[in-house]
Amino acid sequence: MRRLFGVSAEAARLGLHVGQKATDALALVPELVTAEADPDADAQALTALVDWCVRFSPAVAADPPDGLFLDVTGVSHLWGGEWEMLCDFRSRLAANGLPFRCAIADTPGAAWALVRFGEDGTIAPPSEQGPLLAPLPPAALRLETETWAQIERLGLRRIGQIMDLPRAPFGRRFGQAALTRLDQALGREKEALSFRRPPTPWFARLAFAEPISAPEDMVRVTADVAAKLCARLEAESHGARRFELCFHRLDGKAMPLGIGLSLPGRDPVRIAKLFAPKLETVDPGFGIEVVTIAAHAVEATSGRQVRLDTVRDAALEDGLAPLVDRLTNRLGLERVWRSVPVESHVPELSVGRARPLATPTEACPWSRETPRPTRLFRRPEPVEGVIALTPDDPPTQFRWRGQVHRVRRAEGPERIGEEWWKGEIGDARVGHVRDYYRVEDAEGGRFWLFRAGLYEADATPKWWLHGLFG
Repeated sequence: MRRLFGVSAEAARLGLHVGQKATDALALVPELVTAEADPDADAQALTALVDWCVRFSPAVAADPPDGLFLDVTGVSHLWGGEWEMLCDFRSRLAANGLPFRCAIADTPGAAWALVRFGEDGTIAPPSEQGPLLAPLPPAALRLETETWAQIERLGLRRIGQIMDLPRAPFGRRFGQAALTRLDQALGREKEALSFRRPPTPWFARLAFAEPISAPEDMVRVTADVAAKLCARLEAESHGARRFELCFHRLDGKAMPLGIGLSLPGRDPVRIAKLFAPKLETVDPGFGIEVVTIAAHAVEATSGRQVRLDTVRDAALEDGLAPLVDRLTNRLGLERVWRSVPVESHVPELSVGRARPLATPTEACPWSRETPRPTRLFRRPEPVEGVIALTPDDPPTQFRWRGQVHRVRRAEGPERIGEEWWKGEIGDARVGHVRDYYRVEDAEGGRFWLFRAGLYEADATPKWWLHGLFG
């Protein structure tokens, strides 16, 4: 059976409604024009609208299939008040040809009820959404269809009547979910929203009287909006590790850029320089009307006194950290790292990756008695022509990459078995044992060799080179 999935304002005035049979709708309006519903395209359009709304609030959540929530706490003053912000929001939606209804309230539940069942453009006074919700039907509480229909069959046509009922009998009759929805709408219980981006209070915005598109203008506004946010961070002694800059075009598209810092920072000049190479990827289109910046991974930082010996030895923040930040943002976070020890007997598994300037941990340091090579090969390379006096003696000569090396000094063996107890190997056969030797040749080169398995009478032992010492 074909039913109406959505109707325009003109169709609604003619008596058509969502869920109505298509044959009944054509009987009422013979000239009715219909199109196939496309829920996937609707979801994509809603996601695009959520991204567009970031210019008004850093915290926007979709309310499928046809709504969204904006957390405007602390941002309405940028427009001069909630009413002025609402008017600007409505004018922009109307300019893009989007039908809409808007409402502002203290809670998501109250805003949802007012926008769908109340008067369009309602702004509930702080902590006074109760009187505005009282005349609305029970369906405004976002209850299941069967629940609110049963409530209305009992003669409860308004939320105000439900509010006057004793809670215990109402909860036993209609379930705890109905009481939860009522409490969420009235602000007695908090409600968690799934925001498109993690909300952050560290947010700054610049709007322009005329759209900009020149590269030099984009560089300038990047520095201006970064300075605006960093002034807040400095005033409250905070720094951030990640910054997200977003250019909002006239056609509604958002062009986001992101950078990361190795240490929490709030220097606007340094942040703007990190964004500068990425500005070339931004297509301004017909112009950019708003630019926003948000800080993430914000941490408390104390003021740093300039060192007296900076002429001889630059501080970490002034020397290595800016270099690491430039490399990380140019090459990628996964390509700039430092080695850290990992508790494992297997050499390949005893090294992990950490952020370049992360605080080192001494929980599992490398053993000083069993040093590891400066350069550990990703895969051991085979060596040939190995000569050893006895089975467990270190090699006296070997050939690697076609060159013969005569051993002058050697130390070992260090016997290492695979970690069979973790269940990945399955047994502890001698073939899983390695005997490692640290050797030095006549030219001073230092190598880390191992013999795979133990000596067997009918098999030639296999030798491998696993790393080089500096």
